[in-house]
Amino acid sequence: MKKFLTLALITGFFVLNAQETANRFFYELTFKPKKDSSKLDKVMAVLDITKDKSIYRDYTMVAQDSILKVQVEAMQKSGQFKDLSKTITMPKFSEKVYKFYPSMKVQYTDRVANGFTPMNIGYNEEIKFNWKIDNQKEKIGDYNTQKATTEYGGRKWTAWFTSSIPFQDGPYKFSGLPGLIVKISDDGNNYSWELKGNKKVENFNEIPYIETVMPGGDGGKVVEVSREKFDKTLNDYKKDPMASARPYLKPEMMSQKMPGSDQTIGDMMKDAEKRMRDFYDANDNPIEISAAKAKK
Repeated sequence: MKKFLTLALITGFFVLNAQETANRFFYELTFKPKKDSSKLDKVMAVLDITKDKSIYRDYTMVAQDSILKVQVEAMQKSGQFKDLSKTITMPKFSEKVYKFYPSMKVQYTDRVANGFTPMNIGYNEEIKFNWKIDNQKEKIGDYNTQKATTEYGGRKWTAWFTSSIPFQDGPYKFSGLPGLIVKISDDGNNYSWELKGNKKVENFNEIPYIETVMPGGDGGKVVEVSREKFDKTLNDYKKDPMASARPYLKPEMMSQKMPGSDQTIGDMMKDAEKRMRDFYDANDNPIEISAAKAKK
């Protein structure tokens, strides 16, 4: 009976066209960006669940997608360049985490540069969380939850899940509990996610508009590499975001002005490099500290 009830609940979540609808869960992420500081920061993240996978990411760019679409189309129509970085809010995190159902195989992806073209790289991971479910229960927001603990990435985690939402999923890479994770945090309060709401997204498109118009235009296409190669590639990119583009930056090209703007290509590249360096310098406290130690 319980099995049939769970199936009925899952079916209820996908009462509309499953290929065009996603269930979006909003998580407030509170995190400590600097390991030698007690200062905390916050950002909204989302877990989008479709019939065959889930996608976890920073919600900042997704939330601005319709605004960016209007601005990009206006640029295309006028033929004049506009520096969108001055009008949009940049995300705190650039990675995406996919979990493919029913195996729950994880694919972790991020973006690096290949010359002037952004490129998605990612690694696959089979994770078997060793959850220890406790009898302790707690009301968190509107949800009746139960406690569970595990260890992952060099940290000890405490999660609170609800069986009233029958997805064995959660923020970041976490999954495998008999219900959706409502809250999860490590024992040092470096990272803590808490579910704040959910809604159905009709005509769901996992690729934001801005990614479809970037150079390359392949949106979600991922170049799969080993975890070791991924870590090295991303670490090298963080150290020098313009390394792959620099050989093409000839003086005559750098002095050219952007269409309809007084800004030169050289100015634009310098601004872009500063933004990337500031982005990566802002956080030296990774979620997975064991992976960070392995890179040293």
